[in-house]
Amino acid sequence: MTDQTVAAAKATASTMMRYDANKKSMVVSYLLWFFLGMLGAHRFFLGQKHSAVAQLALFIVGLATSFIGVGLIVLGGLAIWVIVDAFLIPAWVTEHNNNLAASLSA
Repeated sequence: MTDQTVAAAKATASTMMRYDANKKSMVVSYLLWFFLGMLGAHRFFLGQKHSAVAQLALFIVGLATSFIGVGLIVLGGLAIWVIVDAFLIPAWVTEHNNNLAASLSA
C-alpha cells in the first residue's frame, strides 16, 4: 500500500468511528419515550430541546394542578402529544443520522 492509500484508509476509519460515536439509536429513543416520555426525555436525546422543555413544563404544571382537575386535562393533552411522538421518532433518528453522515463526509 502506498502512503496515500494508508492515509485514506485512516481517514475513512476515523470518520466511521466518529459516526458510530455520535449517531442516535432508535432503541434508546424508544426506551426513553416509553419510560420518560411525559418528561420529554426522548426529545432531549434527539436534540429537540425547545419542545422537550415544553413537555417537561406541561408535565410539571399538569401534575401540580391535577388535584383541582385542570391538570388532568393538561396531562391528557400531553399524553396525546407523547403518543404522536412514537410515530415521529423514526424520522427524527433517520434525519439526525443522515445529517451527521453528511457533515462528516464533507
